[in-house]
Formats: sequence, C-alpha cells, structure tokens
Amino acid sequence: MSQRVAAVAALAGLAVTLAAGAASAHVTANPSTAEPGSYSKVSFRVPNEEQGADTTKLEVDLPTDHPIASVSVRPVPGWKIKVEKAKLATPLKTDGGELTEAVSKITWSGGKITPGEFQEFDVSMGPLPTGVDRLMFKAAQTYSNGDVVNWNQDPGNGGQEPEHPAPTIHLVAAASDAAKDTTARTAPASDDGTARLLGGLGLAVGIVGLAVGAYGLIRRRAS
Repeated sequence: MSQRVAAVAALAGLAVTLAAGAASAHVTANPSTAEPGSYSKVSFRVPNEEQGADTTKLEVDLPTDHPIASVSVRPVPGWKIKVEKAKLATPLKTDGGELTEAVSKITWSGGKITPGEFQEFDVSMGPLPTGVDRLMFKAAQTYSNGDVVNWNQDPGNGGQEPEHPAPTIHLVAAASDAAKDTTARTAPASDDGTARLLGGLGLAVGIVGLAVGAYGLIRRRAS
C-alpha cells in the first residue's frame, strides 16, 4: 500500500514540477507593444526563478543601433541605479539638436528579490524608433549565489521560444477605431505569460489524472 501511495505522490510531484517549468516567467518588457515615435513607460519585470538564492542585480542594455533620445528611470526603494551612455556612430537628430551619445545600459543593484517574488523596474523612454518593427533589450540577472542568467536570445517572430529570450517590445502603428472594434469582437485579449500558465496547469492536471487512474487500477487488481 505504501509503495502505491509513494508512486502516486511521485507522479503528482512530477506534474507540479512540469507545470512550474512550463509556466515559469522570464525577464520581460511590459507592455510588449508600443507605437513607433511615441513615448512609453516600459516595466522590466524580473521574477526570481531560483529557490535558494536572491536576485541582487539586473542589467539592461538599450539598443544603440536604434538609439532612444530621452530615457529616465523611476527610483526603486532599496535599489541603486546606474545609467551609462555610449557614443553614437551616427548622431541622433532631435527637436533640440543632434545627440552624439545615448543611454546604452541601466543597472539596478543593492536590493534583492527573494524566491517566489518579482520586481518591476520602470523606465520612461522615447521617442521610440520608427522604421523598425521591434526593440530587443538584452538583460543579465545576477543571483546572490553568483549565478548569472543572460536573457539575450532573439525571441523571433513566433514559433518556439528560446530558453533565454531577450525582453522585447514590438513596435506597431496605432490601429484605426474600426480595426480596434473588429479585433475586440473577433479575438479575445491574451498574453504570453497567461498562455504559458494555462498550458502548464493543463499539463499538471493531465498528469495527476493519469496518476489517479493508475492508482485506481492497481487497487482493483489487488482486491
């Protein structure tokens, strides 16, 4: 009897582990879409994915091939912020003249994100580039045990997501009112995080169901 219970418990534990892996969140840029030429507040959402260490630093690279003229950061209690600039190969023309350098990296350090928690780091930026359909912000997440996770892989445009996708904003022109109305009536809103969560929960429920069924079959054969 104890062996049967242990087998069912092991299967249930496997289900929880698989669900957690499927639903685990990455470092992301939110919102995931913005309008070219606009000013936007971007929140870099950082979850702690390790069980035995705190997240103690986040570094985010801003693209210098498509530089952003105005960048400002919101203070985060308990965290120090360092903003670095880089010289531009081609000066950026703005209403106030030409910029020869732009923000290239932002680093948050000194605070901590404990296991099971997340933090958001807000950056106001604009005007967002035109003539490009997305912006990638390569990031590095440092843990208190010395581990560093580089979120720097190109997420692509659909299909299978890489293991460590870079936070990305898709630049999309504003839709007309008619198009917005059509979209609202034909396609319910969703996001990648919700889809991953539901997929992981569905997988867990399926595995638990199999475990319960197997346990029932074993009991019937034993009786």
